[in-house]
Amino acid sequence: MQNDTPATDPARAKGKAVAEVFRVFLKLGLTAFGGPVAHLGYFRDEFVKRRGWLDDAGYADIVALCQFLPGPASSQTGFVIGYLRAGMPGALAAWLAFTLPSALFLTLCALAAGSFDNALGAALIHALKIVAVAVVAQAVWSMAKTLTPDAPRVGIALGALVMVMMLPGSLGQMIAIAGGGLLGLVLCKPAASASVQALPVRLSRSAGIACLALFTLLLVVPPLLIQTGAGAWAFAFDAFYRAGALVFGGGHVVLPLLETAFVGAGRLTNDLFLAGYGLAQIVPGPLFTFAAYLGAASQTGPNGWAGAMLGTVAIFLPGLLLVLGALPFWSALRNRLGARAALQGVNAAVVGLLAAAFYDPVWTSAIRAPGDFALAATGFILLVWWKLPPAAVVVAMAFAGTLYGLV
Repeated sequence: MQNDTPATDPARAKGKAVAEVFRVFLKLGLTAFGGPVAHLGYFRDEFVKRRGWLDDAGYADIVALCQFLPGPASSQTGFVIGYLRAGMPGALAAWLAFTLPSALFLTLCALAAGSFDNALGAALIHALKIVAVAVVAQAVWSMAKTLTPDAPRVGIALGALVMVMMLPGSLGQMIAIAGGGLLGLVLCKPAASASVQALPVRLSRSAGIACLALFTLLLVVPPLLIQTGAGAWAFAFDAFYRAGALVFGGGHVVLPLLETAFVGAGRLTNDLFLAGYGLAQIVPGPLFTFAAYLGAASQTGPNGWAGAMLGTVAIFLPGLLLVLGALPFWSALRNRLGARAALQGVNAAVVGLLAAAFYDPVWTSAIRAPGDFALAATGFILLVWWKLPPAAVVVAMAFAGTLYGLV
C-alpha cells in the first residue's frame, strides 16, 4: 500500500485540479454575461481576488498576451489560466466548460429555426435584426474610441472601410487587415513599456514553434484542398478557422468574416444569420459560440449537431494554437515597439471592417421603417449612455420589436 501512494497521489492531485478548473469555468460559462471586457473582470475576481491562483501582475500579463493576439481574448485568457493551474488537461477543461453552455443554447436555437416560419417568428427575427443594429453600433462606437484615438489610426480605419466596401468578400478583408498592420509600422508610435518577467509556463520554445507551424498549416492547406474539389467539410472548417485566425479587437469582428463565408456563399439566409447574431448577445460566455449556431443552421452540410461541433472547434482552434505558440516568446515580443505598432494599425483596421459590416448587412437589412430606427436608437442609448446590461437590453428590445412587428 505504501509503495502505491507516491505513484497515485500526483495523478489524483492532477485529476482534482482539472476537475476544479472545469467546475469553476462552468460556473462562469453559465453566469458571465456582458462580453469579453466583463469576462476579464469576472476572471480577475475569481482567480486573483477569491482563489489566489494568480497575482495581479501575472494576470495582467496573461491579459496583455491574449489582447495582443488574434482570437477571443477572454477564452484565450481562461485557456492560459487553466494551463497554468493544471497543464494541458486544465487548459482544455477551462475552454470546454466556459464555452459549452452558450454553444448548446445557440445550437438548440438553430435547430428550432424552422419554427420561425410564421408571423410571430418573422416578427421575432426582424426584432433580433434590430437588436444587432444597436449591439454592433455600440461595438463600433466603443472600439473606435479605444482603438482609433488619433488621426493616423482614424485614417487607417477609413482606408479599411473603403477597401472592404470596394472589394467585398474575404480578399478585401484580408488586404485591409494586412494593410493596417503595415501602415501601423509606419504611422503608429506606441509608448515604450517596462520590461516584464516571463510567465511561469513549462512549454518549451520548440513546442511553441510546433503550435505556430500547425496554426499556419491549418490556415493554408484547407483553401488548397477546396481548390482541388474537397467537400463541404473542408469549406466549413476553412470558413470558421479563417474567421477565428483573423479576428483582432473583439468577438464582434467575426460578423463580417462569417457573413461573407455563409450568407455570401448561399449557405444561410441573411435573416437567419442576423437573428442568430442577435441571439448570441443574450447568452453568457464567449461570442464566438455564434459559430455553433451557424454550423447547426447551415443549409448545406455539415449542419445540425455535427456542424455545430465543427464550427465551435474550428473557430476557437487558431486562437488557442496562437496563444500556446506565443507563450514561450511573450516576454521578448511584448517589448518590441514594431510589433506593438503593427498591432495598433491592425486594431484600427478592424474598426473599419466592423463599420462596413454595420452598414451592410446589419443596417440595410434591419432598418426598413421609422419605427425600426427608433427601436435601434433606443437600444444604442440604453447600451452606451445608460450602460444597462447587454443581455437585459437585448431581451427587452426583442420583446418590444416583436410586438411592434406584429402590430
